[in-house]
Amino acid sequence: MNRGRRSETIFTDKEDYLSFIQLMQDACSMFNFRISAYCLMSNHYHILLQTPEANLSRCMRHINGIYTQRFNRRYHVDGQLFRGRFKSILVEEDSYLLELVKYIHSNPLQAGIVDKLDKYPWSSHKEYIARSQKGSWLYKDFISSMLTKNRKDCRKAYLNLINGPEERGILEIFTKKSLPAILGTKDFVEKIKKKFYEKSCVSQVPQSAVLAPSVVQIKQIVERTYQVSSETLRMSRRGFLNEPRNVAIYLSRKYSGKKLLEIGSEFNISRYSSVSSVVEKMKIKVLKDKKIKERVLLIEKKLIKGQTET
Repeated sequence: MNRGRRSETIFTDKEDYLSFIQLMQDACSMFNFRISAYCLMSNHYHILLQTPEANLSRCMRHINGIYTQRFNRRYHVDGQLFRGRFKSILVEEDSYLLELVKYIHSNPLQAGIVDKLDKYPWSSHKEYIARSQKGSWLYKDFISSMLTKNRKDCRKAYLNLINGPEERGILEIFTKKSLPAILGTKDFVEKIKKKFYEKSCVSQVPQSAVLAPSVVQIKQIVERTYQVSSETLRMSRRGFLNEPRNVAIYLSRKYSGKKLLEIGSEFNISRYSSVSSVVEKMKIKVLKDKKIKERVLLIEKKLIKGQTET
């Protein structure tokens, strides 16, 4: 999903909508990904898709980038069109998928733009209710198979979904300011954490903070490993090396995703430059001091194990 910068209009007329739809269709062929549902509103869009080749960023960068170029050229403007990088949620196949299709297609109705979804032309709703399915580029088979086992009943089953009672779960999720990175059962979320946690720690994965340990968790493991109190991690004395404290600061910067000032507040440090100094010194010590390196590696293993079990 993405929206216009400062909620400005990104689709002005029919030509804009058709241009974006054509871009989605072309991108499906170019990047081998599958769009199952979409809805384009005047200042934002929602797309439900699968990426068999794990190339989501590349696909969306292409769509957003090319569309921005076309928009700017057409309206003689320049600069950023969208608010920023797209937002994405990883969704478990069975638990929320049908609810998401309904939520996406119901956007124009919820916004009061139309009184019947059939009247809104810029979503994939029309593809699901079409009598003939020939020539459709949407990847609907998977959704249809969840609705019914009989292909002849797909349209009826879809309309039953759309006209059925509202599911408050999805609505509540999307009205929150902070969207979840993963949507699914507890087992699914744990599986994803276990599979991708270590990778997320060393790469810039959007919304990966959900997989990362908090500063509090890091401090607790450092305290147990060094057998020190929480007060020890807040103590600073000139000329005295407080290794547990410095290790906790170093690992907080490496894993938590928090800013320097936020980390500093956890360790009684008011200046971000002081936090940065501790982190840089610890990087050198970890490289040069074998014993410190071993202790840091031990704590890192405990961190990863703790995250995959929570």
